[in-house]
Amino acid sequence: MPVNLTPNAIATINGGDVNLKPLVQVLDIKQMGSAQERFRLLVSDSVLTQHAMLGTQLNDRVKTGLVKKGSVIQLIDYICSQVQKRKIIVVLNLETIIPDCEIIGNPKMVSDALTQKALPNTNSMQSSTVGYNNLSSQSHGSNMHGISSALSTQNHGGNMQSFRPTSSNQNQGSKMQSFQPALGAQNYGDDVQSFRPTVQPPYQPPPSYRNHGAVMKNEAPARIIPISALNPYQGRWAIKARITAKGDLRRYNNARGDGKVFSFDLLDSDGGEIRVTCFNAVVDRFYDVVEVGKVYLISKGSLKPAQKNFNHLKNDWEIFLEATSTVDLCPEEDGSIPQQQFSFKPISEIEIAENNSIFDVIGVVISVNPSVPILRKNGMETQRRILNLKDRSGWTVELTLWGDFCNKEGQKLQEMVDSGFFPILAVKAGKVSDFNGKSLGTISSTQLFINPDIPEAHAAKDWFDRGGRDVASMSISKDIVQGGPKNEVRKTVSQVKLEGLGRSDKPDWATVRASISFIKTDTFCYTACPLMIGDRQCNKKVTRSGNSRWQCDRCNQEFDDCDYRYLLQVQIQDHTGLTWATAFQESGEEILGYPAKELYFLKYESNDDTRFADIIRSRLFYQYLFKLKIKEEMYGDERRVKITIFKADKVSYSSESRYMLDLISKVRTY
Repeated sequence: MPVNLTPNAIATINGGDVNLKPLVQVLDIKQMGSAQERFRLLVSDSVLTQHAMLGTQLNDRVKTGLVKKGSVIQLIDYICSQVQKRKIIVVLNLETIIPDCEIIGNPKMVSDALTQKALPNTNSMQSSTVGYNNLSSQSHGSNMHGISSALSTQNHGGNMQSFRPTSSNQNQGSKMQSFQPALGAQNYGDDVQSFRPTVQPPYQPPPSYRNHGAVMKNEAPARIIPISALNPYQGRWAIKARITAKGDLRRYNNARGDGKVFSFDLLDSDGGEIRVTCFNAVVDRFYDVVEVGKVYLISKGSLKPAQKNFNHLKNDWEIFLEATSTVDLCPEEDGSIPQQQFSFKPISEIEIAENNSIFDVIGVVISVNPSVPILRKNGMETQRRILNLKDRSGWTVELTLWGDFCNKEGQKLQEMVDSGFFPILAVKAGKVSDFNGKSLGTISSTQLFINPDIPEAHAAKDWFDRGGRDVASMSISKDIVQGGPKNEVRKTVSQVKLEGLGRSDKPDWATVRASISFIKTDTFCYTACPLMIGDRQCNKKVTRSGNSRWQCDRCNQEFDDCDYRYLLQVQIQDHTGLTWATAFQESGEEILGYPAKELYFLKYESNDDTRFADIIRSRLFYQYLFKLKIKEEMYGDERRVKITIFKADKVSYSSESRYMLDLISKVRTY
């Protein structure tokens, strides 16, 4: 059937129009790039052709054959941008009118067509100028060679020193062979001295906001587009989205110097997500401005490929805000934008997931361990807390909380579980680890939602209450037990000895439920250096100098006061045997319940041996969960296995009961 493409569509779009919705034909399709799949089109209005770039959200139109060579399409949503001094049409939305059609017209590239038109216009203007310059004044009614318009002029008493009529060239594609106006001039006594017409230049489209920037210091507002339509080829854009996550402010140092950075994640009404990153001075502008959960209008940022090692969102691009960027809070709440978007997967799928992959999971919290301090490789101390999740797939997985998660959500979860309540926990962006079995851990962009009001949470709660809590489950986190910390196995005292733990190059870790049967009190603590070396305290043993001050041989300094730190030798025992272990500062305080300095003064300054002995006896034969570090060390010429108490937690009988019931259920399964 006959098809009429939209006349002058290419020229109109190049002029800045975005509302024409023209019919054009696809003459060619080419796939661009390797890291990210994109398609470049050559579109035609039957006279001119122009390159166009499809938005990535339209890639499936090409793959499914809806858009191919010869297709007649209607451009619904588009923008014309300048890339490397060339204009290109970025297509954000389209409709296929005719899937397959013969080539219409004899179109030429827009740059070639403009070049061919420019040459004849120049010639015609030159000939016209020559013709006009050779004119002399004539009486009305005479013909002037080279002029094609009618001109009537009257002068009633003054000399005409200069007269410049304007000629309009209607046919820009052909040479002006003859230009013959009828010129009538009436002159009552004076001659016409000169006659210099001016030729009007070819038509130029009016300036547009999109390509010409500010007009009278006011810019037209950028058009709001979906996050999925963002691409680097757009000149001006704006997105309306909700902040779903905000990262911590981080500082860095590299070859360029010191700097700071933070990022936040956006979600719009179409479900599109993208990460926004700010550096240095831009951090100062926006870090205290943006808040999680609120809706903002964001524009004037640059798009760069997302770093997938650090960015888990399903978007190939990432926004970098700049000095000219704007982030404006929307005063009214937009209910069309969800608060959060999840992609939940069953726990059973974590077992086959790749290491460092990102998962959203939801399940019932069945156990929570106390928070423990961990020393990082950089010497800084952080907190770690382990909990176990169980879902409808019948599997459990351990979730490791790091840093602030331990004291915020982690503490709340522990209080709920200890009171006999099993909350639902939704984990957004947990990171999979395959060290010693599969597990999940929190990262800076992780979010935890306790008992969220979503259908998946209600379904999990209903399943657990209707019998899910009694369903035997298997853990995908190997070598752990529910209620036990990560990478540690429950052992008895006799197993520690019989299995030869600590004999390898690396220390072994074990959790033992045992009681303290004896505490050595003659050297329960030592005097320590309080000085700081870098970001850590020295803690080396100090002695009295001649002037009653304390002296540290390591720091080679003297000071008036020192610290007192535990060096506690205790004997622990369970139903299988007993062994000696050493408890240092933190674990010593957990066992005795007093600072070392207070007990030191009680024993050596106040000489209150009775009170001191009562405190020691009160700590005997109470059960603890000891986290033990077992390592063989050299003592002179002899190798001995040293057991260090890294953590001493009083037994939670509710958690211990659940642990034992879980062991019983697994025995029944086997």
